[in-house]
Amino acid sequence: MKKRILVLALALCMLFGILAACAPSGSDKTVIEFWHIQTTEPQVSIIERAVERFIEANPQYEVNIVTIMNDNYKERILIAMAANEVPDIFISWSGGPMIEYIEAGHIADITDLFNDSGLLNRYLEGGIAQATYNGRIWGVPTESVAVASVFYNKDIFANLGLSVPRTIGELEQVADTLVANDIIPFALANGPRWTGSFYYMYLATRYAGLEPFQNAVSGAGSFEHPSFEFAGDRIIDWVNRGFFAPGFNGNDEDAGQSRQLMYSEQAAMHVMGNWFVGQMMGENEAFIDKVGVFAFPAYENSNAHPDIAIGTAGDNFYHVSSTASSKEGAFNLIMQLLDDQAVQERVDSGMIPPVRGVQPELPLTRDVMAIIQRAPEVQLWYDQFLPPEVAQVHLSTSQALFGLQTTPQQANAEMQAAMVAYRNR
Repeated sequence: MKKRILVLALALCMLFGILAACAPSGSDKTVIEFWHIQTTEPQVSIIERAVERFIEANPQYEVNIVTIMNDNYKERILIAMAANEVPDIFISWSGGPMIEYIEAGHIADITDLFNDSGLLNRYLEGGIAQATYNGRIWGVPTESVAVASVFYNKDIFANLGLSVPRTIGELEQVADTLVANDIIPFALANGPRWTGSFYYMYLATRYAGLEPFQNAVSGAGSFEHPSFEFAGDRIIDWVNRGFFAPGFNGNDEDAGQSRQLMYSEQAAMHVMGNWFVGQMMGENEAFIDKVGVFAFPAYENSNAHPDIAIGTAGDNFYHVSSTASSKEGAFNLIMQLLDDQAVQERVDSGMIPPVRGVQPELPLTRDVMAIIQRAPEVQLWYDQFLPPEVAQVHLSTSQALFGLQTTPQQANAEMQAAMVAYRNR
């Protein structure tokens, strides 16, 4: 209890910019400030136990753990960077934000530390690739390989005689049947906006693959491509057909409002990253037996590969600050987060750690792994791939589509203008 009070006090001190005045006195230990966003069990305890093992093996260090809710974190880390008070260890999702943090000088190059550790080959190649920029390594893929898939209540499907849909048309037929039986098709809490983005990304990708997005980002194409119009049109149609819960566009994912719709069996499907399995393990383990998973269905009128996945090879990526009190100590603590015990604990909790040779035992996790293994490509989440200012336009326009506050044409024009402005800055 005393440890938790100390952690809370230090977090409050940092918030008000007076961390130095609040730091423990009379200690010659090196303090490592460690921020992360794992707020549900068992992930919180997995991290705490790894930190305890690190301190036991390295008593010259003291670790202050600060746990922050996902969406609050995104603002807190920017405030810390602006104030030059970046924690020794912090996270990103790689992509555009990571590159901006690197170019602003906030992230330490850990290539040499990785090479000296002899642990580089322990990690999945795709995860290290996502953490690499200009030929150097800047982060460690840590929490889980994660792709968005469609989790569904097997009991509800069986009771209504529903089959797993293989096409978007079949998915809509399933959703219409659920609505007719007073069951919410999709448990979406779109207050944070990135949750609704999953639908948008998959719809655009199923229409025409990854090339339209890649071309729009590079300048070889445009966000006014028909694939993005298709995604917006489908979202508006699904809202009008009642595929989401009342108030969904303001509901809080971090508070678990989407998961509660699943647990209470008010909703039948949940388009979410496979961290949902770990959340169920911590919140409602018995419910897992009711849950199946399938890849987002193909679009019947498209030649796009139907198994392209949206996700990441390392969610989250842990970074060492360029101003860390001990870069070597911070790096070694990150390594401890995926030691053999932590990897096994993550596997037991339904996660897929981004290391080689992982063999999940949980059937639901194995089914997710099958989706990942079938994917010829994995598109990083748009809001993490895009430069931060363009990513924010994507999130706001996506949420506006769900709120019936804009048209696909208006949303796409706004995205294109933001991308052009970024390239011309």
